[in-house]
Amino acid sequence: MPKLEDVAKRANLSKTTVSRVLNNRGYLSQKTIDKVYQAMEELNYHPNVVARQLYKNKTDLIGILLPTVANPFFGELTAFLEDDLYQQGFKVLIGNSMNNPQKEADYLQQLLIKQVDGLIVGTHNQGIEQYHQSGLPIVAIDRIMNEDIPVIASDNYRGGILATERLIERGAKKIIHTNGPNDLETPAKRRREAYEQVMKAHNLSPITYEVDFNITPADKVKILRRIFLEHPDVEAIFASNDTDAAQIMQIAQNLGRQIPRDLLLIGYDGTQIVRELLPQLTTVIQPIDQMAKKSVAVLKQRLAQESTKKEYLLPVKLQEGTTG
Repeated sequence: MPKLEDVAKRANLSKTTVSRVLNNRGYLSQKTIDKVYQAMEELNYHPNVVARQLYKNKTDLIGILLPTVANPFFGELTAFLEDDLYQQGFKVLIGNSMNNPQKEADYLQQLLIKQVDGLIVGTHNQGIEQYHQSGLPIVAIDRIMNEDIPVIASDNYRGGILATERLIERGAKKIIHTNGPNDLETPAKRRREAYEQVMKAHNLSPITYEVDFNITPADKVKILRRIFLEHPDVEAIFASNDTDAAQIMQIAQNLGRQIPRDLLLIGYDGTQIVRELLPQLTTVIQPIDQMAKKSVAVLKQRLAQESTKKEYLLPVKLQEGTTG
């Protein structure tokens, strides 16, 4: 295997100069840079990445930790994050936590022992002790981890208002909402707060069914079916995400309810795949690409030890389909 001194000899330069080129240190003429890379190509030389990482005390590796990329929202978010991080010169390590605190703690440990430079997380396990160490280069997406970790989120409260007011404008009075557990502190909980406040402002009774993100698909279907069994007079449903909305559409069809004639329905997320497969679904669109870009930008600030805000909110919009 060729060594650094072989490259230096082929390029007719000193080892120090070759090392400066490889580590992008100090002023270097383009002619010198070209000579080094030409020599590397001729010799088929590959730098010792591990040694360079130890020298720089960074890996240029970012961990993305999400519940599961099988979910359309997190899958699309991961694609945007990976692409933007790559454009910024980072490589990516992706982890599906699957609500496993030990798995999540393992990724955090990688950060603490410098195997990754930073983390972008979208998981629910707030109780993990490592999250409460201040100053860690971590950014959370749509999750509240602690007071120190900045949160990137869409304007969930505004989204809740848009969806609920839309259903009321369409004439619905018996409107039911699905959301996560009320004791889970997440920005998505603001969709529920907005729904309940709008309903009360119109002298309507809010009804929220809690659907835990981490339950099995079969258990989720059971909860969603209960909406129709316990409230056969339901006129509209504001689902907290598009996958719930898609399942509600299927359940309603099986029960002989036609959308939108017998039931109005609005989802939330607006991923590209759902808009392609269910173009009729009225939904609140989160700017997933912009959420990814902002997450990477804020993480770079954390890596540079610059101050960051506690929360960054990005605007949402209502995608008008035929279901609501």
